[in-house]
Amino acid sequence: MKEVVLSDELSEEMRRIYEEMASSYDVVARSLNFSCDGCPDNCCDSYFLHHTYAEWAYLWKGFCELDEARQQELVERSKQYILECEKAEARGERPQVMCPLIDEGRCSLYTHRLMVCRTHGVPASMRRPDGQTLHFPGCFRCQKIVKKKFVHDSQAPHVERTPLLQRLVAVERKLMGEKLHLYPRVKLTIAQMLLKGPPAIATPHCERSGIKPDV
Repeated sequence: MKEVVLSDELSEEMRRIYEEMASSYDVVARSLNFSCDGCPDNCCDSYFLHHTYAEWAYLWKGFCELDEARQQELVERSKQYILECEKAEARGERPQVMCPLIDEGRCSLYTHRLMVCRTHGVPASMRRPDGQTLHFPGCFRCQKIVKKKFVHDSQAPHVERTPLLQRLVAVERKLMGEKLHLYPRVKLTIAQMLLKGPPAIATPHCERSGIKPDV
C-alpha cells in the first residue's frame, strides 16, 4: 500500500479552496443576517460521509500537527463515535452523534475541516456533471430567515458551490493521477478517516494483471 500525500502545491490549493468556501459562506450569511450564535442545535452531530482522497489527506495533514497525546485522544473518541453510529443504524435510525473532533464547542482541526463542515448552514446550489442543478435550502434556522425575508426561496442569496467543487475535483485528479477511476471510492466519516490512518492505495488489479481497463 502506498500512502497518499499532498504535495506542498496541492496543500496550498486545498487551503485556498477552503478559504474561498468560508468567504463565500460569510458573504451569504451576512446578507441574511444569519449566525450560529445562540442556536439550540449543533450541526456537528449531523451524520456526513466524505468522498475525496484529497480531503482525507488534508485532514490527516492537520492531524499530524497535533501532539501525540491529543492524537490518541481523538482516536479514542473516533472509536466511540463509530460504536454509537453502529448502534443507531442497527435501530434503523440515522446516526446523530457529536463529531469526535469537537472539544468544548470547537473543532480540534478547524483549519483542516472538510468541505461539508464549511458549507452547511446557508442556502447553496451545485450543478452536477449531467447538467442538473441541486439546491440546498440551508439549516432549519436559516430557512426561517429566508421565509420571512423573501416571497420565494429562489430569491435568497446563496453559495454557488460548483466552481469550488470543480477545483476540488482537479486537486483529486492531480493527487491520484489518471487511474483515479480504478481506486476504491471514498465513503467515510471523519472518525473512520482517523481510525484508518492516512489514505493509502494499492496498485490497481488491472495494472498488476496486465489487463488494460476500458475507459
